[in-house]
Amino acid sequence: MSATMSGSGSAPCRFAHYFIICGIDNETGLEPDALAGENFDQSPLKRTFKSKVLAHYPKNIECNPFDQDAVNMLCMPKGLSFRTQRDSRAPQFHSFLITREDGSRTYGFVHTFYEEVTSPQICSAMQTLHQMHQAEHNASAHNCPSAPSSSSSSSSSSMDSLASSLDEVESPSSAQGGRRNCGCSGEGYDSLRDTLYVSKAMCLITPMPFMHACKRFLSQLHRAVTSNQPPPLPLESYIYNILYEVPLPPPGRSLKFHGVYEPILCQRPGVGELPLADFPLGEAFRLLGVENLVQLFTCVLLEMQILLYSQDYQRLMVVAEGITTLLFPFQWQHVYVPILPASLLHFLDAPVPYLMGLQSKEGTDRSKLELPQEANLCFVDIDNHYIELPEDFPQFPNKPEFIQELTEVLLSFGLSPDGGNTSPVPSIIKQTSTLETELKSASLSELVDDKRNGNLGGEALDVLELLQGNPTLERLQALAKRTGVKVARLEALAAGQKAVGEEGVGGRSPEEEQELRNAKLNVQLREVFAARFATMFADYESFVIQNSPDLESWLTNREQMHNFDKASFLSDQPEPYLPFLSHFIETQMFATFIDNKIISQWEEKEPLLRVFDGRIEKARLYNVRAPSLRSSIYQKCTFLKESAQAIEQRLRKIDHTAIHPHLLNMKIGQGKYQQGFFPKLQADVLASGPTSNNRWSNRTCSTQRKVDRHRQPNEHLVLDNDLKEKYMQEARNLGKNLRQPKLSDLSPAVIAQTNWKFVEGLLKECKMKTKRMLVEKMGREAVEMGHGEANITGLEENTLIASLCDLLERIWSHGLQVKQGKSALWSHLLHYQAREEKNELQSESSVSNSQDKRKPESSVGLPALRVSLIQDMRHIQNMGEIKTDVGRARAWIRLSLEKKLLSQHLKQLLSNQTLTKKLYKRYAFLRCEEEKEQFLFHLLSLNTVDYFCFTSVFTTIMIPYRAVIIPIKKLSNAMTTSNPWLCVSGELGDSGILQITKNVLEMTFDCQNIGRLTTVQLGHDNSGLLAKWLVDCVMVRNEITGHTYKFPCGRWLGKGVDDGSLERVLIGELVVPFNDEDGGRTPPLQRSPSQIRRISITSLTGRGNKPTTVQIQESIGEAVNNIIKHFHKPEKERGSLTVLLCGEGGLVWALEQFFHHGFRTARLFQKNVFVWDFFERAVALMVNADHIEDIQETPEPLSLTCESFCRYVNAINNMPRNIGKDGKFQLLVCLGARDRLLPQWLPLLAECPVITRMYEENALLRDKLTVSSVVAVLQTVNDFPITLETSLTKCFEL
Repeated sequence: MSATMSGSGSAPCRFAHYFIICGIDNETGLEPDALAGENFDQSPLKRTFKSKVLAHYPKNIECNPFDQDAVNMLCMPKGLSFRTQRDSRAPQFHSFLITREDGSRTYGFVHTFYEEVTSPQICSAMQTLHQMHQAEHNASAHNCPSAPSSSSSSSSSSMDSLASSLDEVESPSSAQGGRRNCGCSGEGYDSLRDTLYVSKAMCLITPMPFMHACKRFLSQLHRAVTSNQPPPLPLESYIYNILYEVPLPPPGRSLKFHGVYEPILCQRPGVGELPLADFPLGEAFRLLGVENLVQLFTCVLLEMQILLYSQDYQRLMVVAEGITTLLFPFQWQHVYVPILPASLLHFLDAPVPYLMGLQSKEGTDRSKLELPQEANLCFVDIDNHYIELPEDFPQFPNKPEFIQELTEVLLSFGLSPDGGNTSPVPSIIKQTSTLETELKSASLSELVDDKRNGNLGGEALDVLELLQGNPTLERLQALAKRTGVKVARLEALAAGQKAVGEEGVGGRSPEEEQELRNAKLNVQLREVFAARFATMFADYESFVIQNSPDLESWLTNREQMHNFDKASFLSDQPEPYLPFLSHFIETQMFATFIDNKIISQWEEKEPLLRVFDGRIEKARLYNVRAPSLRSSIYQKCTFLKESAQAIEQRLRKIDHTAIHPHLLNMKIGQGKYQQGFFPKLQADVLASGPTSNNRWSNRTCSTQRKVDRHRQPNEHLVLDNDLKEKYMQEARNLGKNLRQPKLSDLSPAVIAQTNWKFVEGLLKECKMKTKRMLVEKMGREAVEMGHGEANITGLEENTLIASLCDLLERIWSHGLQVKQGKSALWSHLLHYQAREEKNELQSESSVSNSQDKRKPESSVGLPALRVSLIQDMRHIQNMGEIKTDVGRARAWIRLSLEKKLLSQHLKQLLSNQTLTKKLYKRYAFLRCEEEKEQFLFHLLSLNTVDYFCFTSVFTTIMIPYRAVIIPIKKLSNAMTTSNPWLCVSGELGDSGILQITKNVLEMTFDCQNIGRLTTVQLGHDNSGLLAKWLVDCVMVRNEITGHTYKFPCGRWLGKGVDDGSLERVLIGELVVPFNDEDGGRTPPLQRSPSQIRRISITSLTGRGNKPTTVQIQESIGEAVNNIIKHFHKPEKERGSLTVLLCGEGGLVWALEQFFHHGFRTARLFQKNVFVWDFFERAVALMVNADHIEDIQETPEPLSLTCESFCRYVNAINNMPRNIGKDGKFQLLVCLGARDRLLPQWLPLLAECPVITRMYEENALLRDKLTVSSVVAVLQTVNDFPITLETSLTKCFEL
């Protein structure tokens, strides 16, 4: 037996808070609705007029104060609409929600119907308006277009043009008879001939989204108004009942209450289940299709700007609520207005993430919709199943498999994954039909049992069942029909039964059947989404950083603290997930989720978090932290059946039945029933609820209140004190203070204040973004110097830069006068470019403002590169790979950031104040001088670190390079007669061999982006008399980014001089711009700052400052350590291995020092001795027959080592390249490292008899202990796959 529940007591535990009637106020008459975008070209019947809240009950509730303006605006978003008897007047249902400033939500459900206008004043006013309209049309040469012309004056503001474009085309109901609607024909409004109808709305405001229950209650109320017979009880009884006597069902329970004609069921999920969501998700999938919905879902997760667009308000709500429901366990943290009233169109200008719904009018073309900003906009045209996505959009992980699983769920319910319905009846429906039959009969018999409070439902059904089951009575009825006798009571019952006739078995209406299916489909679709997050974030707790002793200290330091180890988390994820996850973990919704996790140490867990953590625990029990967690193999959801069963069980046994509607203590004669008209309700009986002494119901309410407080899906944890409230609001930074537009006050002062909040929010966001970019980047560079751990990956860096591009677009689109193109920033740049080029033409002789010269980057060599905003724009415009304005703007930002000119360029762009004033309104961010200066200062701070965000992203473009060879000029043979050549290599490829004009030593060449430069091969053909050549260095510059690389040489190239090399492989280092060597900037990434500048290898031994044995061993350890670190980075972020092998402080350099220690370099006949000479003599000795015999007595592995060493040395000597003895040494070390042979060769050389002749007694190579420790260090490199650049190994064959 189900318990009877009373909802009396305090409001939080009541099912509904308010009942509202909106419509026309006969006293004030017709007031044009200026805010709704008035269009006087339209027929008066199609114009919008102001609606009013005519009545609301009760007057006010403390926990949910009544907001009259907001409710009126959302009940009738387009104001009043008029119809005549010729037009369609079908009632319509829509819902809305109001988000309060603390983030909690209130739901509204509206049933709009048409009621005949009885006021003669309003009819005559409409007649007058119609006559004036007709006269205007007759005057204008009786032009009669099929649709009204658009607004004639060109709009000064993009928002105004948006409003006019929405009003250009007529409302859906006017689609019949295009010509008639202009008012020219005789079918306009004539008060004598036509009946005038006006829209009226009934609305329920509820704390929770019980959409189906409210829809059914309101439609029954409307049915009572339009029915031939008056309702069983006055309407006040039903309204009083739902306001004061129907409670919210407790979590995990179901509730039955009574409408005018039929009982209404609703159920609420339990504590461990997904939170309540009553909007039909199946409908959202039907409207958009699975593919589009998953793409929209991804945009919402990444907190982009989302604009939903549909003629139907309910569709806007269904899609908006559906999408936000699927975010579990996360919550949308920004502006959320699923139905944007016409008066709030200026809010689309908001430079923050938002999710808004805009009503379209039939036939309105997307191209006519001028939106203020589109660079980061996801535009969803619901009616046309069409979605426009932002550029550079990462895909949701495992998207194909995810779509497949959703498709299977939809097909099992007879829904097409592409939208629309499929024809065959699915198996699941067949399986559940018996259950539904039971449910129907159960609800029917309960209805029969309920005969309390004078409700007629039970009696009526008894009579009906008697009539249907008794053959005698049926015969009597048939006889009465034939003789023309009417039995009114029986006919009414029969009519009622006929309405229920299409019900199917057991007496449950198709509506209820549909609701059950919707509820089951909803929960199964939501489970699939929830399972994805449970898989992706199964281990999220391991990366939460909890380092505060108490809540207060955490709240106080929230902004300074990192609370999630993003780098470690990403490194633990499968590679395909990274593009999406790296963006997602930067969002506000993820930050809030982690905040809630940390707060749960000290307070009760936030409800969504509690459910999610429970899911993860459950999954762990089933599969005990298998290593498979890191794999990207798709795991299907396992909760589908049990979640659907929970709902079925609640509907099988109704837990609670509310008190039935009953007669109230009303004044007789008031509120008389008049068919088709909603009566004036008696306010005194509806003003307040019963004063209940029922202890049980009060207890239920108080516990209910506690539960509701924690279950309100979007309410943050209730905070104990002011400090906590203040910090939590600040901690949820940025969008929080501007999450919701104020619907109730639209004065210019309030709009100005909102815009000011946007300006402050943008500046704060800029400060935080630049700070984060600096801290992360400096952390990375500190690791390059050997401090601490890296906490940024290339992927994360790319995400931060993409988010900076998005911020700049939002700043540039705030307060635009006229929208031009999708990218506001690029549009501004084009305006600037046009003006500057015009000025240049006018004054060719004078130097333009737009350029200054940078100091040359070295005292010799390269000419200075001109710094020019326009020139950088031209570089971008010449890139054929970029097709859109948004893409060009992003490329320009990346280029400026890489060149360390972003702040300077933007300052220059904004220095043209005339242009800025022409493009932007007074309140725009770019016209707030102080904030603009601070913004440019924050961007200037990014110049302290190196970014390669342009070079590393645009890898296929052609780039002009300039190369200069700088000889040591003081020597007479600086010029050579031979023909020089060079080949430039980078991380992405090489330029191929380029011949240099003799004695010019400078060239420019174009080639596909080769990335950051690593090596230059420099050589000559040894022809002519002066074939010797002493080169100081080679300089190469990327002419687009301005990055200049220096490749030090300081050696001879020529036969019979130095080590006899005709070509050298030089290792590059990035030159610091402005010759700024004083430490004002972090060292370049390729260099290890702890090492000294390398001069020439042989000169090391000729100086007094020889490195000590300890320094040499340390340098080998550091070189090996750097190689190991290189392989521990993600593959795409490793940079150049060549630099670590052959550059300064590299392995070759360290081993060279080792081999040079104690080396006898006496000049025999004025000729240098090189380490390579020692190798050659060792090989000669090993090949010598006597020594081979000695070796044969040694163990097997050693003889193999001898053989391999000899083979490698001979192969290098037999190469056609003339790379010199030091070049050969470098190649041997690199090959030994690649083929894992170095640790075997070293002991062999230490044992070789030649060592006594060529090394001093104290040489490191003759110290067995040192050799074995170096071997141990080198063996650690064997674990990694070393691949060598072709510039090193060219022509080498074993």
